[in-house]
Amino acid sequence: MNYHQYYPVDVINGPGTRCTLFVSGCVHECPGCYNKSTWRVNSGKPFTDAVADRIIADLNDTRIKRQGLSLSGGDPLHPQNVPAILRLVQRVRAECVGKDIWVWTGYRLDELNSEQLQVLEYINVLIDGKFMQDLKNPSLIWRGSSNQVIHHLH
Repeated sequence: MNYHQYYPVDVINGPGTRCTLFVSGCVHECPGCYNKSTWRVNSGKPFTDAVADRIIADLNDTRIKRQGLSLSGGDPLHPQNVPAILRLVQRVRAECVGKDIWVWTGYRLDELNSEQLQVLEYINVLIDGKFMQDLKNPSLIWRGSSNQVIHHLH
């Protein structure tokens, strides 16, 4: 998996102060997407064990109270991203007490395959659905268009 950006302190992508990772790779290519540079799977930088270690360390750093991890992109549930995302969310669950995990995906919940569904066992919130420019609504919290649904899972 590759990633474009990692923000160790983010207050935009989910509630509270968070760590946010923007991964590479998206098959949806939604017109009006604000993050087109992340569409290509091989764009960005390799997501290494060192990057995962830094995310875990940042989530556990008591100097800044972080509520959790946000995963966006690109698409964290792109088939090529799922193995690395699954390992990351499993580590967060095992090593970071009390942190929530939010995932944004262009897939709808009812479109997810068995591998993608495994990720959902470890996350708290899934925001699903493609961004649709004709349904764009800047007043929505944590969503770009009104077709997107916030699923509170755990």
